[in-house]
Amino acid sequence: MKIGDIVVRKSYDKDVTFKIIDIKDTDKGTMYVLNGVNLRIVADSPLEDLEQVDEDNIGLSDVVFNKKVNESIKNIIESRRNNRKTGKYKNHKKKKREKSYRESKDTSSSRQTALAEIYPRDLKKIKITQVENSDSMIFSRPGKILHVDGDPNYLDVCIKVYKQLSINAIGKVISESEQPSKIVDIVKEVKPDIVVITGHDGVAKGVKDYFDLNNYRNSKYFVDSVARLRDYEPNYDDLVIYAGACQSFYEAILDAGANYASSPERVLIHCLDPVFVCQKVAYTNINDIVNIREVVSNTITGAKGVGGLQTRGKCREGYPRSAFFK
Repeated sequence: MKIGDIVVRKSYDKDVTFKIIDIKDTDKGTMYVLNGVNLRIVADSPLEDLEQVDEDNIGLSDVVFNKKVNESIKNIIESRRNNRKTGKYKNHKKKKREKSYRESKDTSSSRQTALAEIYPRDLKKIKITQVENSDSMIFSRPGKILHVDGDPNYLDVCIKVYKQLSINAIGKVISESEQPSKIVDIVKEVKPDIVVITGHDGVAKGVKDYFDLNNYRNSKYFVDSVARLRDYEPNYDDLVIYAGACQSFYEAILDAGANYASSPERVLIHCLDPVFVCQKVAYTNINDIVNIREVVSNTITGAKGVGGLQTRGKCREGYPRSAFFK
């Protein structure tokens, strides 16, 4: 077998599909370094545990995950479409309009009284009309996302889905170990509303102490990256941060300053989980707190793989819509 081959592990019932990314000679013999095709996991395995499969072959877990991905994308698009039709903030806007109308009416009455004192004869000639705001004139600006990924293949998949979900996302491929030293400069350059810091991770086999950062492959880099970003921008709502990958040290990443992280139960997460979390933040109005349970429920791995803190949305409404607005 060679680098680039697609394989499954016999000892794990061939449940997850991997790509060989490196071959190393170790004290235990030749070990093949593997990256999950759909899952953000990095693992190693001896040759005898591997079975090569066709690139079109997918493991049992991948079948389930792919179905969930399609369902999540469909739900997101339908939810936005329904919100536009019914008006998510319809009642809120209606109350504001009614209040505005009453205030305008009171103002109009006061204005007429004042005018009557100055121009008593010409008052009847003055006609003050009320202009009703139209929802069709409102436009929105979702939050901008910077997605930093240690895996170029995963990044390509994520960027495609961001585009499918109409999100302005900038992608950068940076290895996990280099992310801490580069993340702040990239954020200064891109000026995003939301930052995703991800790649591959994993907890050492047989580990019992899940609160030792040294037992994780790349969690220390995610923690360091988040900490540096929080030194740069301490406000959790001004800069929203998602960090982590498969089996990452969830608590340490949140403690470092992330809004969202993986993995609460040290499970494998899907490569698109960060996308589904951050799209919700990007499209939630800045006046609203993102519903964390709703965010988690629409990810592929759910509450076992992703979690976080209360966070304000990053979508801003504008008025009026330009005639040249696309």
